[in-house]
Amino acid sequence: PARIAHKGSGEARTGLPRRSTLRVLIPNLGSTSLKYQLIESHNEAVLARGSIDRIGGAESQIISWEAGSAQEARAVGHVPEHRAAIKILADHLARLGSGTQPEGGIAAVGFKAVHGGPRYCGSFLVNDDLLAAMQDFVPVAPVHNPVYIQAMQIFREILPGVPMVAVFETGFHATLPEHAYIYGVPWEWGEKYGVRRYGFHGSSHRYIAQRVPDLLRRSSAGLRLVSCHLGGSSSLCAIQSGLAVDTSMGFSPQAGLEQSSRPGDLDPFVVLHVMEREKLAPREVVQLLCKKSGLLGISGLSNDVRDLEKAAAEGHARARLALQVFVYELKKHLGAYAAALGGLDAVAFAGGIGENSWRIREQVCSGLEFLGLHFDPEANRLPAQGDRVISAPDSAIAVLVVHTNEELMVARETVKVLAATRGMT
Repeated sequence: PARIAHKGSGEARTGLPRRSTLRVLIPNLGSTSLKYQLIESHNEAVLARGSIDRIGGAESQIISWEAGSAQEARAVGHVPEHRAAIKILADHLARLGSGTQPEGGIAAVGFKAVHGGPRYCGSFLVNDDLLAAMQDFVPVAPVHNPVYIQAMQIFREILPGVPMVAVFETGFHATLPEHAYIYGVPWEWGEKYGVRRYGFHGSSHRYIAQRVPDLLRRSSAGLRLVSCHLGGSSSLCAIQSGLAVDTSMGFSPQAGLEQSSRPGDLDPFVVLHVMEREKLAPREVVQLLCKKSGLLGISGLSNDVRDLEKAAAEGHARARLALQVFVYELKKHLGAYAAALGGLDAVAFAGGIGENSWRIREQVCSGLEFLGLHFDPEANRLPAQGDRVISAPDSAIAVLVVHTNEELMVARETVKVLAATRGMT
């Protein structure tokens, strides 16, 4: 089966000067948006952040914030496409490095890349071979890979000589044992096409794996943790002693839990049956599976949990059903991972839903007392107060809310790759 390459094996070199601190730009791309953070590697401070939304629309929203500023700067203008958005961003950040710090601009760009197949499962310098590998896996990650391929190409043109690092979401899951990532398909599929379980949301799960031991004031050694990244797309990861041992997403980000508009785990013969009956082409099926399924498909109303919770409270039966399916799948995976880990010490909720929906957290944890999990409903319902424990004092399993920081993980990985490939100190 396909063997995955490990992080830090990039080979390209640039003339980056030696220095103890770098300003690393972390862009987060969407089909019509560009969000970013500029992070200083020495103290991991956020020097600037912002977003450009509604790219391609008549009135694009441009928002920026800089360290030391009292408030965000906002503007409205026409940003026709991503190239223009990236040029606006680069010009803005270049001014931060002017004057007394001519080298204080963008020293490196780190991308939260999604899928590079078995050859790129970790963190690597961006080069033509890496982009080609991402292109090969566009059919597997059609929502994510195209926009990042385009962005990497544009950044390389606009910032020539600035090293680019792709931190693949699959990288954290490189430690999965063979029995956890092998599918029961013809062996040649793995050897020829890289068919295996990869897992995604790696930057978030990596952050949670590092943050939870700090919050519990214990070592990660021996800690049996289930990380629940719940948002527009969601996945769980079983983590033992800081290493991933299983995860709910699979060969593609489409697998696992019900997503906002993607179905999660699905009998493949459902697709074949409907394709034949409806005479659908593969491209049409991809659109249905990526844009019309999941919570949206079940509810027929919205792909946003906030909308569904409101509608369910008002009596919308399918909205309630969509939430019930989501919670049920979460519980099943939690139980399965408790078995895989040989017990459970902690459960952490993160992501837009995990951090903000007290109802989802409460419903997932309700009924798990047989595992030794005792929930504190009052602590859970308190307004957001940062990272915190929301289980009862006598609970054998700690339940936590963690405000994940994927950008920080990408920045750290970017610096590691540059240090390994350039001998930086």
